[in-house]
Amino acid sequence: MIDIQNDYFDGGRNPLVHAGRAAERAAKALTCFRENHLPVFHVQHISNHEGATFFLPDTAGSRIHQSVSPLPGEPVIIKHAPDCFFQTDLRERFLALGVKQVYICGMMSHMCIDTSVRSAERLGFSVRLVEDACATKDLVWNGETIPAETVHKAFMASLQGVFAEIIRLEDIEDIHNDGIMSLRE
Repeated sequence: MIDIQNDYFDGGRNPLVHAGRAAERAAKALTCFRENHLPVFHVQHISNHEGATFFLPDTAGSRIHQSVSPLPGEPVIIKHAPDCFFQTDLRERFLALGVKQVYICGMMSHMCIDTSVRSAERLGFSVRLVEDACATKDLVWNGETIPAETVHKAFMASLQGVFAEIIRLEDIEDIHNDGIMSLRE
């Protein structure tokens, strides 16, 4: 669960397009993993650089959204950069559990999701990216607004195959513990 935090929702400092819909699907994926007693990691971005405008330390906006609130015992990895693995112990935690395959969802498709997926693959993990449990925003390039839907599709297309298997929520809703044990073998 990457950066599903209050500032990305309506009323936050950096709202994304369809953040609520993505969070709802991420919550369903989270429930599936919990029901199957599979490891869950929450990643929370806390901005620590000068001039940051959102995810500021000790603010309501930086808190993990209530729809995917961590349960006691579920690790929360604090990061200060787009890459979940950069200067965190996430890789070491995965290795300690014997994780070989990771499922990723969260926010923003074009930034932290893209960067973290590429790092996970580079570090040797097999990645499944739950694309309909991710959100992004409109971007501006050369004075032209690129709609969030186009941004999302372009990033999913660029990650598919080489860096990740792009899947949808329904691809994991029927997971049973027996069928997913290979994640930790």
